[in-house]
Amino acid sequence: MSSPTPGQTNLGMAPNLGGLLCYAPCCIGLIFSIVAAIVEKQSKFLRFHAFQSLLFHGAVIALYVVLMIVGIAIGLAGIPFVGLLFFVVRVVLGFGLLGLTIFLMIKANGNEEYQLPVIGEMAKKWAYSA
Repeated sequence: MSSPTPGQTNLGMAPNLGGLLCYAPCCIGLIFSIVAAIVEKQSKFLRFHAFQSLLFHGAVIALYVVLMIVGIAIGLAGIPFVGLLFFVVRVVLGFGLLGLTIFLMIKANGNEEYQLPVIGEMAKKWAYSA
C-alpha cells in the first residue's frame, strides 16, 4: 500500500530514508527504531516502519533464542545427524530472514507501507493512534 511521504521528519531526514534505516541489519535498525518510535511525532510513515521493525526484530530474537535452546538440547542428546540437519535449517532460515529484511528496506525506501502478516496491522494501529 503506497502512501505519500512529503517533507521531513522530527529526526531531520526524509521519511523513506528513516523507514529504510529501521530495517538495517545488526543493532542499527533496532536502535534507530527505538529512537524513531519515541521521538517521531510528525511522520506516521516513519512511525509505522519503526513499530513494525521493533515487532519484527522482537520476533526474530525470540525465534533465535528458541532455536538456540533446541540446538543445545539436540547437542546434549548426542544425535549428530539431527544436529547437522538442524544447523542447515537454521542457516536457511537466517538467509530467508536476511532476504525479508532487504525486501522491507526496499519497500520502505520506495515510500511503501508494506505490512507483514499479523505484526503489520499492529504496527499500523500503534503508528496512527498517536
